Amino acid sequence: MNAAAASLAAGRMAYSSSVSSELMRGIESRLGIPYLYGSAGPNRYDCSGFVWSVFKDAGISFTRQSARSLWAMSEPVTGDERFKFGTLVFFNGLGHMGIVADENGFYQASSSKGITYSSFKGYWENRIVGYRRMPAGPSREAVIEEIAGK
Repeated sequence: MNAAAASLAAGRMAYSSSVSSELMRGIESRLGIPYLYGSAGPNRYDCSGFVWSVFKDAGISFTRQSARSLWAMSEPVTGDERFKFGTLVFFNGLGHMGIVADENGFYQASSSKGITYSSFKGYWENRIVGYRRMPAGPSREAVIEEIAGK
């Protein structure tokens, strides 16, 4: 069982079990796909394109933006909440991001390995800026459409 699957089984999730299952499905379907700066798939991804596409597939829609912009529009997470599967982790002065698997590591679009699982220990642990969570309610677009009666 991989790290995120263990987190799901133990109920350590940032979102509902159905959303978390879809996040995991989206991550697993992209593992190994190559990195390309500025790309949001389906054949290549950068870090924010990877996060955006996985969350979109899980029903949490937002406009694809840079890691810095996603930091600004997401909600802060502290304490043990940081290590729940699905939490976003930001690095390198908000120039990189990934999706937390558990307290040991995260999924990311790596420039050298493509979509992969990486450990926090070693290279990444001193580069963490912080942890955030996307609001899990309906997308802004859906709310606007509903208000407009579409």
